[in-house]
Amino acid sequence: MPDPSHRPFRFGVQLSGPPDAKGWVEQARKIEDLGYATLTMPDHFTDQLAPMPALAAAAAATTSLRVGALVLDNDYKHPVVLAKELATMDVLSDGRVDIGIGAGWMETDYRAAGIPYDRPGVRIDRFEEALAVIKGAMGDGSFSFQGTHYTITDYDGQPKPAQRPHPPILIGGGGRRVLSIAARQADVVGINGQMTAGVIGPEAIATMTYDAVAERVALVRDAAGARIEDIELNIRAFLVRVTDDRAGTVSGIASFVQVEDEMIAASPFALIGSVDEIAETLVRRREELGFSYVIVGGEDVEPFAPVVARLAGT
Repeated sequence: MPDPSHRPFRFGVQLSGPPDAKGWVEQARKIEDLGYATLTMPDHFTDQLAPMPALAAAAAATTSLRVGALVLDNDYKHPVVLAKELATMDVLSDGRVDIGIGAGWMETDYRAAGIPYDRPGVRIDRFEEALAVIKGAMGDGSFSFQGTHYTITDYDGQPKPAQRPHPPILIGGGGRRVLSIAARQADVVGINGQMTAGVIGPEAIATMTYDAVAERVALVRDAAGARIEDIELNIRAFLVRVTDDRAGTVSGIASFVQVEDEMIAASPFALIGSVDEIAETLVRRREELGFSYVIVGGEDVEPFAPVVARLAGT
């Protein structure tokens, strides 16, 4: 059965800060030096740097590190504007940009900014149209597009990105429709929890079990068909603890979250244990689920580095 289970590992980091130029540049260089492949950022109106200028600064301060959002909310910018900014960053970084984009989920962002928080179906419709617009803007020559949400007329996006026909597209999602779109259109598919509620709460946590993730991977496989061979499967590990006391750490986290120990121990969103134990877990999950691209948090950069040194590129 065609699948991505033999892709080599690569690792990324998701950052929101440091909020100063010196600290940001130093962190980007440290991430590169420790063997991580990518620096990613969320896209929220909370206490974080704005992703586009911050990612551009990180790319300018490094030589091989790839940069991209995890993920841009389509509703925050018109796709023509976004395509131009991404293409410009790709040109100026010599082709080191990834396009991470999603339909948007965090209700508090919308409410604070006065952006209409449409029902999921509308946001996803708009997101799917935006993908077509971004690809069209980055394609050769001019294009036109007529949709429900966007109308583009004889537009020739400039500059064209260094990576042709466009930088790799990462689409993250937890619902059937977004994952189906990702399976058909993305180069990288990120498996998330279910964020329908607009917040991270019990509903989202309940969809982060091993079985729930396996169901989403199966959905992507079915929707992708033979194209699965060209897809890289990604997961953002939210619970990373490098420790010699795996059982005790798992138990403590499970008690805090109010779930069974086994749920935390088995969840693909958790990486807990010694370097050897985490490495073994990652290899097993790649075989079982296909995850080869793993992203950790900024607080995990140094503790997790020995795992990166062990597995990156293998």
